[in-house]
Amino acid sequence: MTRLRFLAKAAFTAAFGLGLAAVPAAGIAQEAKRPKLDFAGSVTWLGMVPVLLAVDKGYFTEAGLDVSLQVVLNSSDRVRALTAGSVAFSNLGRTTVLSEMARGNTSFYYFANIDDSPGSEGCWARSGFKSFADLKGRKVAANTSAEITMAGLLAKVGLKSSDISYVNLPPNEMQLALSRGDVDAACIWQPILDGLKKAVPDGVLLGTDRDTDMFQRFGTMSAPDIMIISRKLVQEDPASAGKLAAAVMKAADFVNANPEETAKTVAHYFRQPPETVLAGIRGFTYYGTKDWPEHMRRHGAQMDHLAGWLAENGKIPMKPDVKAWENTSFVPKP
Repeated sequence: MTRLRFLAKAAFTAAFGLGLAAVPAAGIAQEAKRPKLDFAGSVTWLGMVPVLLAVDKGYFTEAGLDVSLQVVLNSSDRVRALTAGSVAFSNLGRTTVLSEMARGNTSFYYFANIDDSPGSEGCWARSGFKSFADLKGRKVAANTSAEITMAGLLAKVGLKSSDISYVNLPPNEMQLALSRGDVDAACIWQPILDGLKKAVPDGVLLGTDRDTDMFQRFGTMSAPDIMIISRKLVQEDPASAGKLAAAVMKAADFVNANPEETAKTVAHYFRQPPETVLAGIRGFTYYGTKDWPEHMRRHGAQMDHLAGWLAENGKIPMKPDVKAWENTSFVPKP
């Protein structure tokens, strides 16, 4: 308090000499009232682009909020950060969110899907394999959501995960494993999928998530991102939660209308040239204010279906009541 009084007094004195008494002090007071609502996100996945743009364009500041990016690369760690109160909201893969639901974590709601990129997740096999039918009994690597894509592609040829030798391999190890022949195929998302193609250029694409039943039913990736927000924030300060959601959706609208400017604005986060980021952005679909209630109904149904798959396949201990974690009451209506 002593330091704040000192700063206010100094500002007042300087302004008085210019005939602008008390204006800087009022600015300091206004700044102090701005809620601190940080975002946990990754700088390796372009699904984060709308939120990063909202930070750099000042959309949160315009709404009277203080939002900074906290770089948290792992989805599980993002949930932990939100549960601990270190951040107010995040964007992350929904398999992690459903896993937390199944464990009874009630620290969050989900409220939006702002990015999806069907076709960006697929399975690449070594030369000599023409389809998943040829991989029966062979080693296939996958990880998290890519395992769901793998299972969907197996189902298309009448096989199950138990019909192959499944290898749960970290994404950064897949390229070397496939090139050495440690595995016969690998399923992963972009841009690592392109890395597999470069490592084994004579290989074959066995399919993408667009070829699965999940895409046919819901038009989504196997496990696209979902936005989550602190349940405490929504309950105690729904107005700030609403401003936060509005700023994110406004940014998604901007991305769709101005992809080139967006790429220039956010390229520094990804440490890539704007043209590289722009090419990546063009592979995504971003969702803002347009028809978001219908969009969320579709994603709510996909979340419930995915929860059932995860439970049936022993990935989570039980199927949660997904609806109990959905809350869009604070999101501005279109």
